[in-house]
Amino acid sequence: MKIKKNDTVKIIAGKDKGKTGKVIQVFPKELKVVVEGLNINYRNVRPRRQNEKGQRLEYSSPIDVSNVMVIDPKTSLPTRVNYKILANGDKIRVSNKTKEVI
Repeated sequence: MKIKKNDTVKIIAGKDKGKTGKVIQVFPKELKVVVEGLNINYRNVRPRRQNEKGQRLEYSSPIDVSNVMVIDPKTSLPTRVNYKILANGDKIRVSNKTKEVI
C-alpha cells in the first residue's frame, strides 16, 4: 500500500470530495485509511447508569484507498506514488509528478 500514516491526502471521491486531511490510521489488509476529520459518522450511545445522559459520538470512518491521493509536499497538488530503489538497497516513495521523495 502506497499511503502511510501521517501522509497528507486529498479525497477524490465520496461525500467529502475535494477536502484534504492527515491519515491517522491505515488498514492494509482491507485497503482502507482513516483521515482525520473526514468521513464523519455518528454513533448513539445509551446511558449505562441512572442519572447519566446518552451521547452522540462522532468518529471518522475508514475510506477506501482508491478514493484518496497523496499530496505532493513540493507542489501541494495530488499525485500518484512510485517506488525507487537506491544503490544501498533502500526502497523510497517518490512523487510521480516531481520525482521528489515523499
